[in-house]
Amino acid sequence: MTTISQKKTLEKSTYIAQGEYAIGDTEDTVISTILGSCVATCLWDPVAGVGGMNHFLLPDGPSSRNDISSFGANAMELLINALTRAGAVRGRIRAKVFGGAEMYKGLTNAGNENGVFVLSYLQREGIPCDSQSLGGVQARRIEFMPALGKARQKLVADSRVIEAVPKPEKTNDIELF
Repeated sequence: MTTISQKKTLEKSTYIAQGEYAIGDTEDTVISTILGSCVATCLWDPVAGVGGMNHFLLPDGPSSRNDISSFGANAMELLINALTRAGAVRGRIRAKVFGGAEMYKGLTNAGNENGVFVLSYLQREGIPCDSQSLGGVQARRIEFMPALGKARQKLVADSRVIEAVPKPEKTNDIELF
């Protein structure tokens, strides 16, 4: 019993992209992703030996979009529901969260908003957050062993913050050469 994005079969090692999630229940299963301003939440039930990871883009978005799993609350509910269907008990679920970097300085605050969202969601739902690595200015590669609840983070050495180029002010002035 392992799934990714609700339908695909999970290999021993699988990569999830934005808007996806995967669950697993074997000790040799590893789920991985790469994050910038996005957030990945690793959830697991240590008693049932089942866990999973999601990867979401923004805390919330328009309800008219088809890719609702790219938004925080939907991504969290999809993962939690998949875990409970796989035998996890909601009251035993624990969390580790990663991501939320500031990758586009001055352009967006999405990374910080994602971090604030995931921590408040976990607190509101009564899910203990055992560890977190949120914020900063570097991308991260996350590897999660869902049955064991173990996670590993590697900072991406060549990631850089992109500075927003200020837009020139619009005026009615004319410059003649």
